[in-house]
Amino acid sequence: MSKKSKKKASLKLWVEGARLRTLPLAIAPVAIGAGVAAELQLFNLTLSLLALSVALFLQIGVNYANDYSDGIRGTDAKRVGPLRLTGSKSVRPAAVKYAAFAFFGLAAFAGLVIVLLTQQWWFLAVGALAIVAAWFYTGGKNPYGYAGLGEVAVFIFFGPVAVYGTAFIQIGRYSDFAMLGGIASGLFAAAVLMVNNIRDLDLDKHVGKRTLAVKLGKRWAKALYFVMLWAPFAILAPLPMIFPATFFAWLALFFVIPATLIVATAKQPKELILALKLTSFAALSYGLLLGWGLATVVFVLG
Repeated sequence: MSKKSKKKASLKLWVEGARLRTLPLAIAPVAIGAGVAAELQLFNLTLSLLALSVALFLQIGVNYANDYSDGIRGTDAKRVGPLRLTGSKSVRPAAVKYAAFAFFGLAAFAGLVIVLLTQQWWFLAVGALAIVAAWFYTGGKNPYGYAGLGEVAVFIFFGPVAVYGTAFIQIGRYSDFAMLGGIASGLFAAAVLMVNNIRDLDLDKHVGKRTLAVKLGKRWAKALYFVMLWAPFAILAPLPMIFPATFFAWLALFFVIPATLIVATAKQPKELILALKLTSFAALSYGLLLGWGLATVVFVLG
């Protein structure tokens, strides 16, 4: 194999390891938060892009961190789904760990720029907490992801923290709509992790990884997944009366309905791979369309 081919293959491995399909979970909450700011005519493109950078870098960083931590524990050896760099022994574990730290560093840098621009110094503590939570999800001696708390952390950091944080750095005050949007976004993010853990339930149980799905069992884990997936639409229901264009966020049902049917009828773990993708796209479409719907009021009335 030529040097050029080797470089291409290596880059492909790293791209796969970054799990780009999870990035909708980073984009959706920022879109909602930016929409809240736009609705109040306080939208700031620079701050929104910086918030998006923080979210994307954190997501990629946590993906590499999980790859490393699960890989060195041996829990990824027979995993269904995307390539695991460490578990497949395609890349040295240390390199994967350094990649995780590099992206955490990029997220921290983007966050620091936000703090310097807004003078909201307490955001440094929020950012530090987010990075610590990202690492100890599967890292450290007692990872909380192995104790059934992963969905809680994902709900918090990809829900209220991401949405409210994006809105607050622009509007500088509390917003009910940011909090409601944060809850909806967090539920979708938790649903993505839940269906992922339902897929891996048998293997996780075998290796001693006590995810929430393992603790609940397949039947109740699926029931909770359905609640997480559909509850955001209860939040959405009254919004079109105030912001008519938010009605289009109901289009996310085109992903939600098939995901629901697949999870309800799946017999094999591989069948849930498509449900995982559909849930991610549901989160993305809901977030983008809700954010756009909130922002559209400004253009219609302004």
